[in-house]
Amino acid sequence: MKNTSKKSTLQVKNRFYYIFWGTATVSVLLGQLYVGTGYRVMAESTLNFQDYLTRVLDTANPNTF
Repeated sequence: MKNTSKKSTLQVKNRFYYIFWGTATVSVLLGQLYVGTGYRVMAESTLNFQDYLTRVLDTANPNTF
């Protein structure tokens, strides 16, 4: 009788173990996707600003290069 109650307790611990690590894995993955998306948006806006600045400087000094 003792073995069955001890075994069921271990099975409950295993279930919560997998739930915890599954949740931790998903949250880390979602955090990385969030940061990566933000980095991509920042890079695009930096490139757009660089293109804008290049156009402004080209119209200000048409005789360079």
